[in-house]
Amino acid sequence: MTKKYRALIVGCGGISGAWFSPIQTHFSDRVELVGLVDLNLENAAKAAEKYNLGNIWTGTSLDEALAQLKPDVVFNITIPEAHHAVCKAAMLAGCDVLVEKPLAPTVAEARDLIATSAATGKCLAVIQNRRYLPSGEAVRKALAEGVIGRVHSVYADFFLAPRFGGFRDAMQHPLLLDMAIHTFDQGRYLTGLDPARATCYEFNPVGSWYAHGASAIATFEMTDGAVFNYRGSWCAQGLPTSWESAWRIIGDKGTLLWDGDKSIVAERVVGEPTEFFQNVERLTFEPLPLEDRARGHAGNIGEFLDALDSGHAPQTIASDNIHSLEMVEASTRSAESGTSVSI
Repeated sequence: MTKKYRALIVGCGGISGAWFSPIQTHFSDRVELVGLVDLNLENAAKAAEKYNLGNIWTGTSLDEALAQLKPDVVFNITIPEAHHAVCKAAMLAGCDVLVEKPLAPTVAEARDLIATSAATGKCLAVIQNRRYLPSGEAVRKALAEGVIGRVHSVYADFFLAPRFGGFRDAMQHPLLLDMAIHTFDQGRYLTGLDPARATCYEFNPVGSWYAHGASAIATFEMTDGAVFNYRGSWCAQGLPTSWESAWRIIGDKGTLLWDGDKSIVAERVVGEPTEFFQNVERLTFEPLPLEDRARGHAGNIGEFLDALDSGHAPQTIASDNIHSLEMVEASTRSAESGTSVSI
């Protein structure tokens, strides 16, 4: 049975638009926004005006909002450093929580949040909007059906040059902490594999407008003997990949390429190996038909609400998503130490 949830939004910065729009467009019958919290009250006021929220409660104090408004749900859209404190306070106040990625800045804080979720019985899930893509779903389906056999190698390239300004320009490990979590989580989702060990080299290229390592190369030993290779940069000028990365996935029966957008092509072996190179057949795949409400942030928010209605765990529940965060933390530890790190 569906319920209309009283929701508090915490954090009204730039990324909040990716939440406000789908909530209003697709879930106005399931979500009642009752308050906006931001350390900068002007941000909350601007959001209230921009999204025509009338005289909605706005303030700078999460504790005050929780006490006065008694929301059912908190949407945590704060900067990563605030994720732990906001999520924990919300769950202790009796709220289910959906938090912008990453779950927390550290695995230790994530484990504490998972323990709090278990102790309070409150659902804690993470926005991993790249799990909700028509093309990504087609890739996942093809791999699950064994189109290229047993996957043994995954290669993901991410090369873009955005100039965000703000906290990313000064933070440590801006690519690994702020962005690579998407690709790492995608790799897990597409293949069903989990990480066991990481080796990472991080650097800041000449001409970088970031203060710290904006480029990285990471290799993960995964379950089932597979290897996941990641190459990425936040300051790669020209010929960009998609935000969803460019993928080459190799199995014992063939290879699948996905450009992160709409192009999905595979070649798989046919017949017996009688020649120097075995014969292959080429296959193409169309993106799966997903309604707008099932894509990106909307898909993630909708599944979270469905989970609350049904009592089932959403696919981005914190207890699973921590494995993606473990990949990030192991990468940064490896980059700092110059050694491989077990997960």
